[in-house]
Amino acid sequence: MTVKSDRWIRRMAQENQMIEPFEPGQVKEIDGQRIVSFGTSSYGYDIRCSDEFKIFTNINSTIVDPKQFDAGSFVDFKGDVCIIPPNSFALARTVEYFRIPRDVLTICLGKSTYARCGIIVNVTPFEPEWEGYVTLEFSNTTPLPAKIYANEGVAQVVFFQSAPDDVCETSYRDRGGKYQKQSGVTLPRM
Repeated sequence: MTVKSDRWIRRMAQENQMIEPFEPGQVKEIDGQRIVSFGTSSYGYDIRCSDEFKIFTNINSTIVDPKQFDAGSFVDFKGDVCIIPPNSFALARTVEYFRIPRDVLTICLGKSTYARCGIIVNVTPFEPEWEGYVTLEFSNTTPLPAKIYANEGVAQVVFFQSAPDDVCETSYRDRGGKYQKQSGVTLPRM
């Protein structure tokens, strides 16, 4: 597998609608105000967070169980800034919709601007032939409330492409993955 460059990302976005909406460069300012950058970088794509959030709360004193997740453990919020309580987390989704080619796998890592504030962005790999909006998880590891800015960069996607003779035998689409074509902030499914 090889890491793919900005030229490859631009070509795939234009020819295959791999990322929509797509920003071919790095956006660092909007209407004269500095923002956490998003768009195409040297060897990746910096994704944005939408303004839809699910903020974790423990008002029901429930147990977190990935097999039987209680949707009542979240408070829905829509806005330009999400405040995550201390030592808690929130879910969100990307602004961008992805269509991953069969010969590509991605790894997504949080941007250093957030990491240096104790905010961890967790995203699982985008598997071959997965498509949808990405569900993002923001963990506030600090004892203070933390801000997440909607419509600004939050994480970087790095693309890996297999050799032509080594394309996966079974893709995410082939096996009917449960998060295929997810459209909103998606909770755990069984």
